[in-house]
Amino acid sequence: MQDSPLAVLISRLDFAWITTMHILYPPLTIGLAILLFLAEWRWVSTNNENWYRLVRFFEKLFIVNFGAGVATGITMEMAFGILYGPFSQAAGPFFGQVLGYETITAFMYEAGFIGLMIFGWGKISKRMHLFATFNVALGSTLSAMWILDANSWMQTPAGVVLKNGFFQIVDWGAALLNPDVLLGFPHMLVACFEIGLCFVTAISAWFILTGRHIPLFQKSLKCAVLALVVVAPLQIYLGDGLGRVVADDQPTALAALEGHYHTYNPDGSVNTGWHVVAWPNAAGDGAAWAITIPHVLSLLETHTWNGKVPGLDDFPPQNRPPMLIPFYAFRVMAGAGAAIMLLAFWGLWIALRRGFTVERVAQHRWFLRAAIACGFLPYIAVWTGWWVREVGRQPWVVYGLMRTADGVSHMGVAEASFWLVGYITFELSVWASVWYFLAKIMRQGPDIDSPIVHGGHQALGSLEGPNHDAAPSYVRPI
Repeated sequence: MQDSPLAVLISRLDFAWITTMHILYPPLTIGLAILLFLAEWRWVSTNNENWYRLVRFFEKLFIVNFGAGVATGITMEMAFGILYGPFSQAAGPFFGQVLGYETITAFMYEAGFIGLMIFGWGKISKRMHLFATFNVALGSTLSAMWILDANSWMQTPAGVVLKNGFFQIVDWGAALLNPDVLLGFPHMLVACFEIGLCFVTAISAWFILTGRHIPLFQKSLKCAVLALVVVAPLQIYLGDGLGRVVADDQPTALAALEGHYHTYNPDGSVNTGWHVVAWPNAAGDGAAWAITIPHVLSLLETHTWNGKVPGLDDFPPQNRPPMLIPFYAFRVMAGAGAAIMLLAFWGLWIALRRGFTVERVAQHRWFLRAAIACGFLPYIAVWTGWWVREVGRQPWVVYGLMRTADGVSHMGVAEASFWLVGYITFELSVWASVWYFLAKIMRQGPDIDSPIVHGGHQALGSLEGPNHDAAPSYVRPI
């Protein structure tokens, strides 16, 4: 088999496509599972029918997204062996075991409770169903922890030695608690919560803007927006901390995502400027043009006025990542995060003026339109953030220890192209199916007429009545 540069490129593009499409689903699964638990807890503790109706409606959307995440996740694990066989073999002692832990402690654990969560309505008690929902949220969070641990180890490998073609574990504690995961996992977990909140915000805003079920979705909109007031700034804070980890442990990645070619200016002074936008020159050893703000790079990365940040010229050319994708992906990610935070504070301002009442919420039409658009922003942020991590790590599949070209499976251009076409077809089919079923559920809207079911009983209640916030008073056996 020949390892032509084109075959390697196609394999890399194939895996980039697979991970880019897969990451659409797990973050929402994790974030929405947490929100479903919190909403159901409110129903159990207050008997407010609104919370029950919201849980049942968003649970339908959760199921569609969960199924897509499972389908694309299994496909991605297959792709490791197909596209990155040498890496999978070499990293098996650590990578394989961590993914095994994920399967046992998260995937199988979650699978044991999701059936109760979906089909347990009316068959188990309210509190047992709440317990099942909690464990689905816990299982999906544990899954994210293990997956991020494995990816973070690829970013900042620790506790291993590469010997006889295998990564042998010498310190499990150091490997599992590698430098990147300590902030990388919280950053990703908060991103999942943020994407869940934006999802709920966008859907609630759409129903209110179209005049459907305003008393119901006013509640979910207000809660989600106010939660974003805390979550959005927290995500920016964690991102700043993770950027400093990248500066310490992956200086080439940081130099690429900042377009920072030269550590020093021509006069010998430290180059502290931050490029707002830039474009590399033909030689790839500097910027052809750039709009630069002095000292901002040092302030961002060292929190000092003239702190030194290593440029790409400090490293051999063969160890430098490409510049364009990390540079602009980072800026898009940061811009999306800032826009979400601004929307959250806009919503806070409306809430302080008592604008989220049932009677007034529909009047804020521009805010509702912005909230619907906001539903797409965290997806863009997750996509571009993932590209920053993966492209910024290049040319390494395990940073500093194994090059990507050495980890790619040995296949020709025709074979690599076959898998690329196959994976594109599959992922697009899943994506189209998700849009179809989500749109169908949205058109149908929430079920507000059927009796509330719990613990072998159903309570008759409807949001169409004059007191939809009151607990149902009439209960009869099924």
